[in-house]
Amino acid sequence: MEIAIFTFNDFSENTYIIHDASNDCAIFDPGCNNDEERKTLTDYIESKGLNPTHLINTHCHIDHILGNRFVADKYGLKLASHRGEVIVLEMGSNVGAMYGIPYDPSPEMEIFYKDGDTVKVGNTNLEVLFTPGHSPASISFYCADAGILIGGDVLFQGSIGRTDLPGGDFATLEESIRNKLYTLPDDTVVFCGHGPSTTIGVEKQTNPFVKPA
Repeated sequence: MEIAIFTFNDFSENTYIIHDASNDCAIFDPGCNNDEERKTLTDYIESKGLNPTHLINTHCHIDHILGNRFVADKYGLKLASHRGEVIVLEMGSNVGAMYGIPYDPSPEMEIFYKDGDTVKVGNTNLEVLFTPGHSPASISFYCADAGILIGGDVLFQGSIGRTDLPGGDFATLEESIRNKLYTLPDDTVVFCGHGPSTTIGVEKQTNPFVKPA
């Protein structure tokens, strides 16, 4: 499996494309919101000969959904996330206006994932982990075979997702990290919503915000 990382928009948000030998691919949290960023995304897909099959939001804060409409329209994809993020998605236009960010409103969510679901992208299986706390119903995606986690804004290198936005709660986030993420193998690579990747083992040892139980 290959993972391509793109850092987009004024929030330096990480957008991910995962794909394998099947050439099917999933696009996670498309944050592209100008022509240059959109071209960067499509150029990669075209250069690799990929077939986009999934449009997925780990959660629906504005920086992770700015490119939803573009990707959905370009590739004919339905938006997938957790049902509990619908209320956050619906706030997108108001939040975009508050920040003065150009925002083409996202399509409605049509596919709903829950904890324990398996998402198949080509030959790759991703397990859905329910990891709220940064947002009301954030989900993470774990591939045991590849040893990787796409975690959104739950856990960062040396940090955690902020919990002062609507629907955020530190105790809930702490429980998600301890019970869902810190139970994964130490060598699991965490691809974060912002900043560099890290590993579960490193964060268990050094993260100052959440220690293992």
